[in-house]
This record gives sequence, C-alpha cells and structure tokens, in this order.
Amino acid sequence: MSKVVIRKTGKIYQENYPRGATFLYDNVFGKIILWFAIKRFFSLLVGKYMNTNISTKHISKFIKCNSIDMKEYPKKKYKSFNDFFSRKIDLTKRPFSKLNNDFIAPCDSKLLVYKINKNRTFNVKGKEYTLCEILRDEILAEEYNNGYFMVFRLSVDDYHRYHFIDSGIVLENRKINGKFHTVGPIAFRNHKIFQENQREFSILKTKNFGKVIYMEVGALMVGKIVNHKIDKFIKGEEKGYFLFGGSTVIVIVKENVIKIDDDILNNSLNDIETKIKFGEKIAKRVVVKNDKV
Repeated sequence: MSKVVIRKTGKIYQENYPRGATFLYDNVFGKIILWFAIKRFFSLLVGKYMNTNISTKHISKFIKCNSIDMKEYPKKKYKSFNDFFSRKIDLTKRPFSKLNNDFIAPCDSKLLVYKINKNRTFNVKGKEYTLCEILRDEILAEEYNNGYFMVFRLSVDDYHRYHFIDSGIVLENRKINGKFHTVGPIAFRNHKIFQENQREFSILKTKNFGKVIYMEVGALMVGKIVNHKIDKFIKGEEKGYFLFGGSTVIVIVKENVIKIDDDILNNSLNDIETKIKFGEKIAKRVVVKNDKV
C-alpha cells in the first residue's frame, strides 16, 4: 500500500495494490506472465488493440470503475480506447500561474520529491538510485548534484497529457530502451523502475529555472510515449501524452534553483505522495544575487 494525501483537503488515504499487480509480482505463475508482459512486444501488442474501434467497448466500464469525472473533458465520440485514454481536458479546469517565479506541476499525478546528494544518488521506496544510471550520462548527471528529482506518478484514472513547466527551448531529446514494469508502488520493492523501464527525456533550457531535465517513463501496458516535435515552447504548452496504462513524468532541477513548497517536501520526507493537478504551484524560484539560476 502507498499513502497519498489530497493536497486541497489534507485527507490521507491508502492506495492499495491492484489485485492483478499483486498476482504478477507476488505469485510464481504471475511472475512468469510478468516476464512476457514487461517485454516491449507484449505492450505494443496491447497498444495496437487499444487503437482499434473494438476497444471502445471498455470505455464506459473504465470510467465507472475509476470514478472519472467526465465533466472535465469536452464531449466527443471516441474512436478507440487509446483515443479516450489520451483525451484532452478542458484547460479552464486546469488554470496555472503565469508568474515567472512559480514552478508548476506538469501533469495530474501523485508527487514525491527527492534531494539528490553530492554522490548523485537518492533513495526511492528502499532502493538506491544513481542519477548517472538513470540518464546514462555521467557528465550530465554531475550537473545536478544536490538538486531535486521530482517523481510525478500518473494513475490510470488521471488526465494523461503532460505540459511544460516554463517557457524556453529544447536543447536535446534522448530515448532509452528498456522494460515495461508497472510504476505502481508494488514494483518498487524488487525493481529499480527508473533505471529499468523504457524512458525518454528532453534537456530544456528554461527562461526562469535554468537547464531542466524532463523525462517520461513508460510502464506496464503503455504502448507508446508520444512527444510532440517542439523546439521552442511556452509555459503550460502540451509536451506530449501517454497511451494506455499508468506512467510517470520525472523533472530534475539543479541545486539552488527552486524551493519546494513545505507541504510537498514534508510529505515526501515521510514517504507520502501528494495528489496534485496540472498547473498547481509546487515550488518557487530561488532568486539569487544578480538573479541568475
């Protein structure tokens, strides 16, 4: 189970592992099935089915089972389950601060924030991660000593599009092939998800927060990470979206650039995820001498 606090109300609840995930990770036969499921071809196969018109039959049940508020989304007839899953939201439901110093959440998600130590390592759910292994670039990782590693975990009921946290330009895009473990808490017990799973990341030069790494992590049954071809962006602009499955966005910021909001930082220190929406302010820029970041 994982503890989650609803930021707007302060209410804490326990997120139980889905029954299917428990079977896959705790049962001998489930682990055999999992071996096939985490392979790229299996997730792509499921993804192809979710792109068919036949898959629309799952939509109404999915909405009901996950208590999705469809009032937040424009009415339309969906062509496939993936068309529904990657649906665009009514952006008036996700207002965001236009203030330069406000660092906003890139997506609807559950957030944990980690401090990267001087050795470029940090601990997630009992597993020690090395930033170099996640990025597969020792020189790039070294730039983020003592910075922040922010994990935005999307559940299947979330809005599955993600957005830029500031205005700026894309310096570089990279893709790292890997497996497709679930990003639910159960998988973290035995696997280093952020080092094992398929992922893509962009190196961004932002207007107010310096050089930021923005990463998307694929997950079990996610057929594809879809990033738009963008060289220049503005704050709040859509960066891309995930197809069927839960997944994760990771944002990495350098030392002395932002101050994380106290409630989020305290929750993270106690291993409690904070449930947030795209556009919420989650940190403030640290204004240093000569206003450099």
